[in-house]
Amino acid sequence: MRADSVVARASVAVAAVLAWAAASAAELPDFTRLVESNAPAVVNISTVQHRGARSGPRSRNEELEEFFRRFFPPDGERGPGPGPNLRPRSLGSGFVIEADGYILTNNHVVDGADEIVVRFNDRLELTAEVVGSDPRSDLALLKVAAEGLPTVKLGDSDRLRVGEWVLAIGSPFGFDYSVTAGIVSAKGRSLPDERNENYVPFIQTDVAINPGNSGGPLFNLDGEVVGINSQIYSNSGGFMGVSFAIPIDVAVDVVRQIKATGRVARGWLGVFIQEVNRDLAESFGLERPHGALVTQVMEGSPAEKADLRAGDIITGFDGTPIDFSADLPHVVGRMSVGSNAKLRVVRGGEEKTLNVTIGELPEREDGEGGFTSPRDEVRSRIGLRVEPLPPNAAERLGIAGGVRVMESEGAAAEAGIRSGDVITRLDNKEVTDTDAFREIVAGLEAGRSVPVLINRGQVPTFLALRVPD
Repeated sequence: MRADSVVARASVAVAAVLAWAAASAAELPDFTRLVESNAPAVVNISTVQHRGARSGPRSRNEELEEFFRRFFPPDGERGPGPGPNLRPRSLGSGFVIEADGYILTNNHVVDGADEIVVRFNDRLELTAEVVGSDPRSDLALLKVAAEGLPTVKLGDSDRLRVGEWVLAIGSPFGFDYSVTAGIVSAKGRSLPDERNENYVPFIQTDVAINPGNSGGPLFNLDGEVVGINSQIYSNSGGFMGVSFAIPIDVAVDVVRQIKATGRVARGWLGVFIQEVNRDLAESFGLERPHGALVTQVMEGSPAEKADLRAGDIITGFDGTPIDFSADLPHVVGRMSVGSNAKLRVVRGGEEKTLNVTIGELPEREDGEGGFTSPRDEVRSRIGLRVEPLPPNAAERLGIAGGVRVMESEGAAAEAGIRSGDVITRLDNKEVTDTDAFREIVAGLEAGRSVPVLINRGQVPTFLALRVPD
């Protein structure tokens, strides 16, 4: 082969590779203009706690912040100054939503603070006041005395699509105005808090988020804020590829209510629910697992007034399908108090439609458990030894009656029933006392999978039990 022919072919190959690389680069987003136009509206938030306001060991994040502070002290911390308990501590980020000084951030960023300091990218520092906060959504609205501040543009998180590019601006570990980018990994993620409440359908992303990013904005490629960075999933305290943001639609509703009334009201049904797995679906006669299984209806609640019952499976709410139990709190919580909705439920294998008037979610008050000494023991063929539930224990648990499990083995143990559980329903029949329990067990058909409603630690849960031959 002639040398000039080889060179020509090589040149064509190189040109093709360069053209492919150029095309690939052209498909990647350019975030520079987005950052330049929006960074002035993003703020760093520090707080001051007075001496004696906090005690106990410092967290790993605080120790890391202290390490960086020793070598790279922020302006205003060089030289002599207030004692360590009065020094501003960089906790998170925020962003200006209204030019007259309204700033949005996470509630956990400012919770318990005696003073809040907001720093802009031009080093202007202003003291902020908390207009209102909502721990359930982890949002707080701040106000600084200023006019004509740069603001962000709010987008529509409902229109956000999985796989879409997003960008975060914040202050991880106190490094102001750090920019990270990634894609939307999922929407509608349910992350129950310490009270097992999940009223926020989180946006999951792979954007690098670390301590200090909390409260900062999440932008789409149009430069609109679609979320507020709030949490990370990590075993180390640092970013591991999974982060979560509060949808801006949720935040807008919270801000509207705080400005109007100073508080946030959420819709409420008054039920305990759980997920429907394959075994439970079979025991309730469903073709496939879906819906929210009602384990308990609170006395005097909107659900009780609508005739919703334990054992009902909610498959639709006001036209919205309920495929997972976590879907229900999201849609109910956003309903206006006093509004009407239609519930689609499966009861005894048949579909029903119930009309409900939405109530207001009350503040939760945890009661105390406890049982009295055993008496009148009953053994059963499903592997349970039970006793009557004392009236005072039933009252504390908020139930009409039931039996307490003293020992679980065989089929009951395989179903997950434990000693100390309180059984209130078996095979969709109410267990009021030991006599009712005996009667129901005697009528169970061998080989069937039947639902069992237990109360464990004041949390009602359905389990599927396979009746032994």
